[in-house]
Amino acid sequence: MKKYQAYLIDLDGTIYAGSKRYPKAKQFVERLQAAHIPFKFVTNNTTKLPVDVVANLADNHDIHVTTDNVYTAGLATADFLDQRAGTTGKRTVYVVGEIGLRQALAAKGFTVDEDHPEYVVVGLDSDVTYEKFAKAILAIRSGSTFIGTNSDSNIPKARGLMPGAGALVDLVRYATQTEPIFVGKPEPIILENSLQQLGVAPADAIMVGDNYQTDILAGIHAGVDTLLTYTGVSTPAQVAQQAVAPTYTVPDLAHWDLEAGPID
Repeated sequence: MKKYQAYLIDLDGTIYAGSKRYPKAKQFVERLQAAHIPFKFVTNNTTKLPVDVVANLADNHDIHVTTDNVYTAGLATADFLDQRAGTTGKRTVYVVGEIGLRQALAAKGFTVDEDHPEYVVVGLDSDVTYEKFAKAILAIRSGSTFIGTNSDSNIPKARGLMPGAGALVDLVRYATQTEPIFVGKPEPIILENSLQQLGVAPADAIMVGDNYQTDILAGIHAGVDTLLTYTGVSTPAQVAQQAVAPTYTVPDLAHWDLEAGPID
């Protein structure tokens, strides 16, 4: 096994499950830090800003990192739309989502338009209402470009597998009969941007996650080796049915050696 120069790591289901701690994942992060191996948490969670992710890791999971270690699908969506809008001046959005997504878009100069936005962005929103969906659907039917932050059907929480952003996106897709442009995992852009920030080539990095349909496929699409841990969404039976297997699988991150790979 090659020694990887950088790790891209999912959060929910991989490092923790909501408020539930994963001690073995905490030890894995501490091993990376002790070995001075660069890493970035690449998460489809758009509800939080990097500073909130850092605070949650420290306060609730005793994992201590900086905002440089965090890249969210909210940031990736804002970066994607910033590049797409360019200098056109078309920077109006209607957002179904929470503060992490809204602030990321605002930081790139996007303003809210509830009636005729250039883009409708749908992400996870725990306070979503019928009226929010209605505004998004009417705007898309009137010509707004439909953006989905990510396609996660579920997210692991202490209560179990809760509805993810993809479930909300699918409601809008069904009501508009319009396919969204997805930005987060399993699309490769969020990993490509993370690697660019780290200054590491895809061949020298590995993507670590619990969900084959998002984390592992993102790695495959980005040309990055993958490590699937069975601590969240995907099960061995589900993974066995996939056409392309993860590069490695482990029961949990205690079974991964930074030098030797999987540990029996």
